[in-house]
Amino acid sequence: MINTRIAFFTLLFLSSFLCVAQKQLTVKSPDGKIKFTLTEAKNAPQFTVSFQGENLLEKSTLAIDFQSGHFGESLKFKNDVTSKGVEEYDLIVGKNSHVKSTYNELKVRFRETMGLKREIEFQVRVFNDGIGFRYIFPEQKGWESFTILDEETAFNIKGNPTVYCLFWGDYNNSHEALYNTLPFKEIKEDTLMDVPSLFRFSDKAYLSITESNLRDYAGMYLTKKQGILRTTLSPLQGQQEIKVKGKLPHHTPWRTLLIGSRMKTLMESNIITSLNDSLKIQDTSWIKPGKTTFHWWNGDIVPDTTFAPGVNFDFNKYYIDFAAKNKIDYHSVIGYGGFAWYTSDAEGYGVVGPQTDVTKPVPSLDMQKVCDYAHSKGVGIHVWVNWKAIYPDLERAFSKFEEWGINGMMVDFLNRDDQEMVQIQEEILKKAAEHKLFIQFHGSYKPTGLHRTYPNLFTREGTHNYEQNKWSPAPLTAEHDLDIAYVRVLAGMADYHLGGFRAVPLMDFKIQYTRPLMGGTRCHMLAMYVVLESYLNMVADYPSAYEGRPGFDFLQAVPTVWDETVVVNDNLDKYLTIARRNGENWYIGSINNSEEREISIPLDFLPQGNYEATVYSDTASAKTNPNQLTREVKDVNNGTTLKVKMAGGGGHAIIVKKS
Repeated sequence: MINTRIAFFTLLFLSSFLCVAQKQLTVKSPDGKIKFTLTEAKNAPQFTVSFQGENLLEKSTLAIDFQSGHFGESLKFKNDVTSKGVEEYDLIVGKNSHVKSTYNELKVRFRETMGLKREIEFQVRVFNDGIGFRYIFPEQKGWESFTILDEETAFNIKGNPTVYCLFWGDYNNSHEALYNTLPFKEIKEDTLMDVPSLFRFSDKAYLSITESNLRDYAGMYLTKKQGILRTTLSPLQGQQEIKVKGKLPHHTPWRTLLIGSRMKTLMESNIITSLNDSLKIQDTSWIKPGKTTFHWWNGDIVPDTTFAPGVNFDFNKYYIDFAAKNKIDYHSVIGYGGFAWYTSDAEGYGVVGPQTDVTKPVPSLDMQKVCDYAHSKGVGIHVWVNWKAIYPDLERAFSKFEEWGINGMMVDFLNRDDQEMVQIQEEILKKAAEHKLFIQFHGSYKPTGLHRTYPNLFTREGTHNYEQNKWSPAPLTAEHDLDIAYVRVLAGMADYHLGGFRAVPLMDFKIQYTRPLMGGTRCHMLAMYVVLESYLNMVADYPSAYEGRPGFDFLQAVPTVWDETVVVNDNLDKYLTIARRNGENWYIGSINNSEEREISIPLDFLPQGNYEATVYSDTASAKTNPNQLTREVKDVNNGTTLKVKMAGGGGHAIIVKKS
């Protein structure tokens, strides 16, 4: 009995000793609601994340698999430092023009006690609305370069939250698909999940996982292994093993967690831009976000006149005149019939050939004449290009674009997010800025806040958007639009082929490559210009589809950049209301799912004073006549609450101006 007791107390002592020896570090958000706990462990450091006292992430390991050896085992913590941070900065393009970012930070060095004895710094910042953490590879003796086979950061999700995500079978993809909604435990093992992914734990706890400041690194995905999500990186082309190569010093992107008791908190968050580097362009006077025509979507429609559609001056003049008359900042020069505006021996838009040359327009197009005419009308020129047509000789292409007077471009068919493609996209942004050109990436991965660093980045696609209505047997649904707004736009800007003005009842929808049809109401379309974040929204239909039509005055008025953003109503899966301020004017957009409903819109976000609200609403007959709307003017103030009826697939839009 005595020996048994001695053995028991010896075991208890050793257990207590091990617990004490296992170093634990904690950092909380400034308001104390979010807590990040980092623990030293034998196999790999572990972290947990709690929100309002409840764990969202349980013991989650931190590790990186280098070609030179796994980094995670037998690590000791050293030189841990906690600090408080406050950063204020302005955004030239964004959902808020001024941001104040407050956080608490922990920095700690992980040092291998065996083997190569490498050191990696781990940095975590905890905000009131989420967390960012990253690995930093500092200069050190005996370690000059690295090759990463994979980053094995784990996210050990607690319980069985509802997940909103995209699944892929391959890393090379356009990030354009319909969202899946399912319980976490039903996600299959080894399935490639895109980010951002959203986790709904309850009506009082939401978590989104994504990344910020993706530069000189591979894009991040998630895969489920033995019930735990782990990061996996997009491999360099032509093989599957190597993910990232680099020299020290280096760092990973920030692994970013948006956290809140309401979707409002996640959607209003500025963490994504706050974790990016500050502005790198000295002269920004030429950066002018706005709206653009995009005639490819409507099928290159022209009136029945003496000139033909296509790559010629008269066709472009027609759209330029329309843009000048209707406060549309840019006109897009794209191509016609599947072929680009520039000389190419390739078959169609999606490929380039040995003789492709963006400095030589097709014979029917005088680009200088088009640019000169557009500028004489106060309209900029925005061109479409296949990325392979401008890369690798960016200087030659962009010098010619600047000489002509082109203002910016859509760079398309990227369809990768490996380290090389990430480097290429930043190279395009930097070189474009030197030539005063803005960039719109299509067929591209999600945004990571790089528009803070390079504000000539106006928008990204990475969305399954209204171009699908040109060839799909059914239109995109209002539910999908809500998925985009609630999940994808958590990462930032989303280009969406907005502006279709031919809504039809779902039973009447049919494929029309020219003059595509829409499934939602006219008011739903108006609201999308406010609900989505994009600094180069399209007005993609043809001129006669707009002129004299109800609601076009809203498209003429709505801006694309904002001084302030407020989420007024957030009911995931059902409806959403967002208010955005530009100067003294407010623009409010609500989108609804397929169920007719009435909602309240309190205007308590308005400053004191009297205002005039121009209100665009679905009509009672919207189910059969979805292009109809009512427009009325009301006197309002910050004590007003508007009662709004929205049709199934409907919406609501408001312009509020000081009286």
